[in-house]
Amino acid sequence: MQRLAGQVAIVTGGAQGIGGATARRLAEEGASVLIADVDPTTAEANVQTIRHANGVASWISADVSRSEDIKTMVDEAVSRFGKLTILVNNAYNVGLGGNQGSAVEVTEEAWDHGMNVMTKALYLGAKYAVPRMQEAGGGSIVNLSSVHGLLMAPRSLVYEAGKSAVIGMTRAMAIDFGPLGIRVNAICPGHIVTERIQKRQWDNNPSGLQFFEQQYPLRRCGRPVDIANAIVFLCSDEASFITGHALAVDGGLSIQLQEDVGVHLGRYIQEHPDTILP
Repeated sequence: MQRLAGQVAIVTGGAQGIGGATARRLAEEGASVLIADVDPTTAEANVQTIRHANGVASWISADVSRSEDIKTMVDEAVSRFGKLTILVNNAYNVGLGGNQGSAVEVTEEAWDHGMNVMTKALYLGAKYAVPRMQEAGGGSIVNLSSVHGLLMAPRSLVYEAGKSAVIGMTRAMAIDFGPLGIRVNAICPGHIVTERIQKRQWDNNPSGLQFFEQQYPLRRCGRPVDIANAIVFLCSDEASFITGHALAVDGGLSIQLQEDVGVHLGRYIQEHPDTILP
């Protein structure tokens, strides 16, 4: 039995990676899916993949840093499929130089753009989606945070601040919209090897990936479908009493003492001296 039969979902950044896998899994479970993305080639390819598997999907070009695009995205989902019950706020692309660094180093432009795509997009998504979900009798919003919303890394102010804010916004929205029958949760992924990351970071350094995986208790990094499965669960009736929760889907990364990880990684390097560090 399909867990999301009759539901209508929007997945921002749904062309590939975590969003792409999420769009496919939602469709597999019976939801009609609108992919919102800025990449027409990969968006259309994912739509065709879903349709070939007998799912229902369409796509729309949308930049989540633009208010008018988000409003149009929501209106289009209702126009095409009759209602809206699920919103997955996944899209993220800082896209500006200067976003790495401390408060002293980060540019104002990078800060403003990062906050737009990581926090303002969530506010606007809820602003336009919640009234439509209320019309449909309720719904579910899932916001993509990160383990970087739980644990901080040096010289990453924009990303750490944005992903931490996602968790706070999720909790605030859960309180505000719970009485309307709308649940709001967040996912905090660990390192997920998406198509882009595999090509950019690991294709030329497989030993580096093997080393990187050693910091995870499960001794592997995540796959997009790992996050997609968690999102499907949170959107299903199985999670009907879960709201305001930040679910870490990180292979155990965030539960271990860092000093123990350091000792383990040191031993690994001694045993694998040919490793090319990432």
